[in-house]
Amino acid sequence: MFTGIVSDIGTIERVQSEGDTRVRIATSYDPDTIDLGASIACSGVCLTVIDKGTANYHWFDVQVSGETIARTARDQWVEGRRLNLERAMKLGDELGGHIVTGHVDGIAEVIGICPEGDSHRIGFAVPAALAPFIAPKGSITIDGVSLTVNTVEDQGDTTHFSVNLIPHTQAVTTLGALAQGQMVNIEIDVLARYLQRMEHYRGR
Repeated sequence: MFTGIVSDIGTIERVQSEGDTRVRIATSYDPDTIDLGASIACSGVCLTVIDKGTANYHWFDVQVSGETIARTARDQWVEGRRLNLERAMKLGDELGGHIVTGHVDGIAEVIGICPEGDSHRIGFAVPAALAPFIAPKGSITIDGVSLTVNTVEDQGDTTHFSVNLIPHTQAVTTLGALAQGQMVNIEIDVLARYLQRMEHYRGR
């Protein structure tokens, strides 16, 4: 489990495609504090650490399956890509965001960026299938970052929603560098997922 509060921005240093894709990520995390088999959320994707070390920089390796690559944002698993990192929550940790599983539910496209004071309002488009799970003032995870939904509008085959990025979020996550047309990973609020399932059975 995670909280959607990013604690580091990593950079993909190496990608090896032999069977599953093996990715090396440079990080500020001390490798001595990372256990092999530990879970780290990489831009919203829960991955397992299979190796770690220090070679001019701190790094850890993960394996990314073909299924994960197919279901995550385009061009995410390429050298030089910056990733929002979060280590798994421990019992007793402060829940600063919301409960995040690290399982991507869909991909959204940035459709607009508008300055609002020192902040930025970012608009996204998602497939209409995700519409029942996105509500104003509800929680959503974008590339591993816990955010609050501002507005939601259904637009036929797609649904548009917006979030507000304060300067701090822009500075400590990759979201400050978003551009129109960019694709991002979306995870809906786990509570919304269970409520939808309950409604499905209530109507049977």
